[in-house]
Amino acid sequence: MIHRDLSAEFLRLSKLFPVVTLVGPRQSGKTTLCKMLFPDYLYVNLEDVRNRERMAEDAYDFFLRQEQNIILDEVHNMPELFSTIQVFVDEHPERRFILTGSSNFALLEKITQSMAGRTAILTLLPLSVHELNDFKVDTDMLMFNGGYPAVWSTQRTPTDVCRHYYNTYIERDVRKIVNINEMTQFQHFMRLCAARVGCEFNASELSNEIGISVKTAQHWLTVLTASFIVAMLPPYFRNIGKRIVKRHKLYFFDTGLVCFLLGIENKKQLENHPLRGSVFENMVVAEFMKSRYNVGKEPNVYFYRDSQQKEVDIVQERGFDCLYAFEVKSARSYHSDFSKNLDYFRNVFKDSVKSTQVLYDGEFELDTPNNGCLNFKNVRAYTE
Repeated sequence: MIHRDLSAEFLRLSKLFPVVTLVGPRQSGKTTLCKMLFPDYLYVNLEDVRNRERMAEDAYDFFLRQEQNIILDEVHNMPELFSTIQVFVDEHPERRFILTGSSNFALLEKITQSMAGRTAILTLLPLSVHELNDFKVDTDMLMFNGGYPAVWSTQRTPTDVCRHYYNTYIERDVRKIVNINEMTQFQHFMRLCAARVGCEFNASELSNEIGISVKTAQHWLTVLTASFIVAMLPPYFRNIGKRIVKRHKLYFFDTGLVCFLLGIENKKQLENHPLRGSVFENMVVAEFMKSRYNVGKEPNVYFYRDSQQKEVDIVQERGFDCLYAFEVKSARSYHSDFSKNLDYFRNVFKDSVKSTQVLYDGEFELDTPNNGCLNFKNVRAYTE
C-alpha cells in the first residue's frame, strides 16, 4: 500500500467536520484511501445503480437506520443527496460522512449551495514524486509511468493504463458535460494540449488548427480543468487582477498521460524526445501543486514573464511581499547560466525575493537562499 501524503490532513479534518468531501480525477486512489483511513465506515458506491435506487427511495431513512458512519463514493452521481445530508448532520451532529467525487463541476457547485459550513473539501491527485520515493526508478521512468496508482500497483504498462483511462473516463466524462458531435476534434485538441505543456494557452491558435471556435476551445479547457486533467499556472503580477485576465500556462496533473497523448510508448522514446524537457518541467510544476493540495491548501505558484521576455518557471508567493523563485532544468549537470533569469527576477523584485533556486536532475546540491540548486525530488521543503 502506497502511503498518501493527504492522510494526516484527511484524518484531522474528519474530526472537525461532520462531512469531508474528497475530490480528484478518476483512478487517483480516492476509494482506496477512504477505505484505508476509515475501515469502520459503511461503504456505499453510487456508481452502482442499485445503491442509487435505494437512496432515491428515502435517503434520510437509510442514513437513520445505519449505526455506522458512511462513505458515499462517486456522490456526483446523486447531487440531490446533498440537501438530505445537510438536514441529517444538522439533526445528528455526532454522525460523520465521507463523500468522494470525480467531477468538479457537478460536485462543488452543489456543495457550496447545500453544505456550506458543514464540509471540508480536499483534493487527491495522482501520486506525487514524494509519494513514489520508495520506488527506485530513474527520472525518465518516473515521468513515463506518471502517478496513477494502477501503474505502480499492478503489472499493467503505463500505455495500457493511460489508454484505458483516456477512453473510459476522459471521453465519457467530457461527453456528459459537453455535447461533442465530432470526437476526433476533441482527441486532436487533447494531443495538441499535450504538445504545449509549459506554454501559454492560446485558444485562438488551437481553434484555428483544429477547426473549432475559440469559445469551444476555451470551454473544453474549462472542462478538463474541472475534471482535474489539466492545471493552469497563472502569471505572477503584483496586480492580482492581471493574474486572472492574462494567459495562463498549461500543464497536466499526470506526465504519464502526457506521454500517452504524445505517442511515447516506452522510456527510451521519452529519453530522446524533443519535448522531454517540457515533460520534466510539467512533473516539477505538478509536484508543487500536489504538495500543496496534500496538506489541504490551494496552490500558491505562478510563472513570471515580462515585456523583455525574461521568464522564471515557478514563482511561489508566501503571504504579502514574500516570493520564492525557481528555474526548472532537466539537465543532470549544473551550470551557473541556469540562474541568469533568477538574478534578473531578484533585481526586479528586490527585497521581496527570499529565495532563488535551480531545480534540476543532478545530484549536486547547494544550500543557499541566493541561487541555490536542488535535485527536483527534494523540493517538498519549499512546496508546503
